[in-house]
Amino acid sequence: MSDQAGTMNPVLVDVKILESGESTITVALQKVPRTYANALRRFAVSEVPVMAIDDVVILENSSVVYDELLAHRLGLVPLRTDLKRYVLPEACDCKNPLGCSKCRVLLVLDAETASSAKTVYSGDLRSEDEYVRPVADRIPLVKLAPGQKVKLEAYARLGRGREHAKWQPSAVSVLKEGAEKGDEFILHIESVGSLPPSEILHTALDILSEKLKELHERVTQAK
Repeated sequence: MSDQAGTMNPVLVDVKILESGESTITVALQKVPRTYANALRRFAVSEVPVMAIDDVVILENSSVVYDELLAHRLGLVPLRTDLKRYVLPEACDCKNPLGCSKCRVLLVLDAETASSAKTVYSGDLRSEDEYVRPVADRIPLVKLAPGQKVKLEAYARLGRGREHAKWQPSAVSVLKEGAEKGDEFILHIESVGSLPPSEILHTALDILSEKLKELHERVTQAK
C-alpha cells in the first residue's frame, strides 16, 4: 500500500500462534487484508522451495518396474531441506546445467536380492549430505524378486510447488475466517516433513514481503 507521495505504508499484521507442533502450525492473522492472508496460504504450497529428486540416472534395473515409473516414485519421496545451505538452480553462481554442491545433492540406491523377495524402501537411499535425506525410511519404492537388482544415481534440487507437486512443502494450507469476521483469519499449515511448519510460514512471509517490495519499485519506476 502506498500514499500519494509514492512511499510504501507498512501493513500492520498481528500474528498469534494458536497451535504449533512438529508437523502443523495454526496462526491467527489480524489487521491484514484477505488478499494478503490468501497469498500466504498459496505461497505455503506453491512458492516456498524444498528439495526433491529431479534427475535419475538408471545404471541397472532388472525389476518389473519401468525406469520412468521408478524415477517418478523417487521424485515424490519428501526430502529434508536446508534452505540456508542450498540455493535454487537459477540463482546459483555455478551456471552449470548439471548443478554443483550449492544447488544439488546426490543420492545413491544400490539394492539387490539373491534368494528371497525384497522390498526396497526410501531408507535404502544413501545421500552425500546426511541432512538431505527422506523424511521417512519406510516409503516403498520397488519390490525385487530373487536375482533382481536396482542401481541408480538420483539428483535432488530445490524447486517450487508451482513447477510440480513434488516440490510442495505443505500437504495442507487452509485459510478461514476467525471469530472477528473480516478482520481476522485463521491459517492452518501442515508440512510434508521437508521443512518445519514454522519455517514454511516465515519463508512465505519473506516471499510475500519481497514480492510487494518488487511491485512497489516497478510501479514507482513507471511513474
